Amino acid sequence: MVENFVCNLYSITTNQAAIIALFRVMNQYAGDLPPMPGVFPDYPAPVVRNTSTEREMVMMRWGMPPPPRAGGYPVTNIRNTSSPHWRAWLKPENRCLVPANSFAEYAPETNPDTKKKDVVWFALNEDRPPFAFAGIWTEFKGDRAPSRNQFPARTWSMAS
Repeated sequence: MVENFVCNLYSITTNQAAIIALFRVMNQYAGDLPPMPGVFPDYPAPVVRNTSTEREMVMMRWGMPPPPRAGGYPVTNIRNTSSPHWRAWLKPENRCLVPANSFAEYAPETNPDTKKKDVVWFALNEDRPPFAFAGIWTEFKGDRAPSRNQFPARTWSMAS
């Protein structure tokens, strides 16, 4: 079996003032932003986007609506940007930056002691300075997943 893991776990522990300064945010609607050592799909997280007049930081939920034929759960990593499903959201007004300090991937091999793949964290260096993932966002109205109906909501996905 071939497994294709893409980041579905990251952290943002940098304080809000540092994020605002780094990304030149003019307005922030993220409320009190505590350190987030583990951001998983479907969690709300800070996102930086441009509006018609300024750059703002807002909270959005991680996961875009899937293509209709695929159904199922929200998409967290968009790899096929040539798909007609994603084209409408690739315009500049739907682009965003997702602040992070580190991200995690599964190790390629199973740990012989635990019989599971270890989670390996990556960062720019040992100090874990902030960086950003490229993303796209949308305002989505509809069912998020078979067991949830939490909309309308702003959602985002990594463009990988």
